[in-house]
Amino acid sequence: MEKKKRIDISRYLSKYSLFIILVVMVIVCNFANENFLQPANLLNVAKQQSVNILLALGAMLLISAGCLDLAAGSNLALASVIALYAYKAAPSVAVAFAAAIAVAVVCNLISGIMVTGFNTPPFIATLAMQLMARGLALYITQGQNQSGLGADLQEVGQGNTFGIPNSIYITIVIILAVVYLTKETKLGRAVFAVGGNEDAANASGISVKAVKMQVYALNGLLTGIAATIYLSRVNSAMPNGGVSYEFDAMIATIVGGTSFSGGVGSAVGTVIGAFIVGFLNNIMNLMGIDSYLQQVVRGIIIGGAVIWDIYFKNRKGSVK
Repeated sequence: MEKKKRIDISRYLSKYSLFIILVVMVIVCNFANENFLQPANLLNVAKQQSVNILLALGAMLLISAGCLDLAAGSNLALASVIALYAYKAAPSVAVAFAAAIAVAVVCNLISGIMVTGFNTPPFIATLAMQLMARGLALYITQGQNQSGLGADLQEVGQGNTFGIPNSIYITIVIILAVVYLTKETKLGRAVFAVGGNEDAANASGISVKAVKMQVYALNGLLTGIAATIYLSRVNSAMPNGGVSYEFDAMIATIVGGTSFSGGVGSAVGTVIGAFIVGFLNNIMNLMGIDSYLQQVVRGIIIGGAVIWDIYFKNRKGSVK
């Protein structure tokens, strides 16, 4: 009986570990700085995490399918640049979103073709895309930030509705859509099947290449939306913007429980992971910790999360 109780407790802790970590972090951060739990600060963290959550959800889908994207930050920068030029040509928020999404999807499809059509490792394919997208953004703008956003486009990333930042509403809708995709659709189930075992997925009639291409396209969609929010929030198109955003997204994804070896991932876990990282960054800023040391902390987090993932996967395998 005692053994069964210990097992049940272990399963409970495993199932809700992210929530427990998040709650403990909030309590510790509140003790560390009295301004942490102020509504304005919490809304600011949520607003700042909007872009990262969208990129992290894309990273979760890719990693769960056994893929990777090292070009997310560069694609975001290029998409935001093209979105601003498109907006200037036809002043409409819809045009800006459409242009950003189109650019990001095309960039991701190119990466997907390199991966599925030429068997290029995702690391190499997306690294090449990272260089191409960043170079193109710099070439188009000649390395200069571009301004000229209208009030309607500024409202996307800077405005509020009923006291809540507009970007949070957009992010919530996307989160719900990704949760539905992963839980209720054939594609969602195929993503995890492909990431878990490609041979088994092929044998069951799943087109591995098609699934990977669709996931890259979805990642592009999320990156394009994130790029428009980012463009609005910083109030200009920055060809040097979004540097290392892909790593922030991967940190949130892995901390959120996505297995780096594929086959396991969660939209809700990814969002919680993003907030864990966001709260950590926020409290370090409130406490005045040097930005260089913050990079060290983020490196430790991603290294520790991967080691944790490998340890428990090996442990689970040995138990079986």
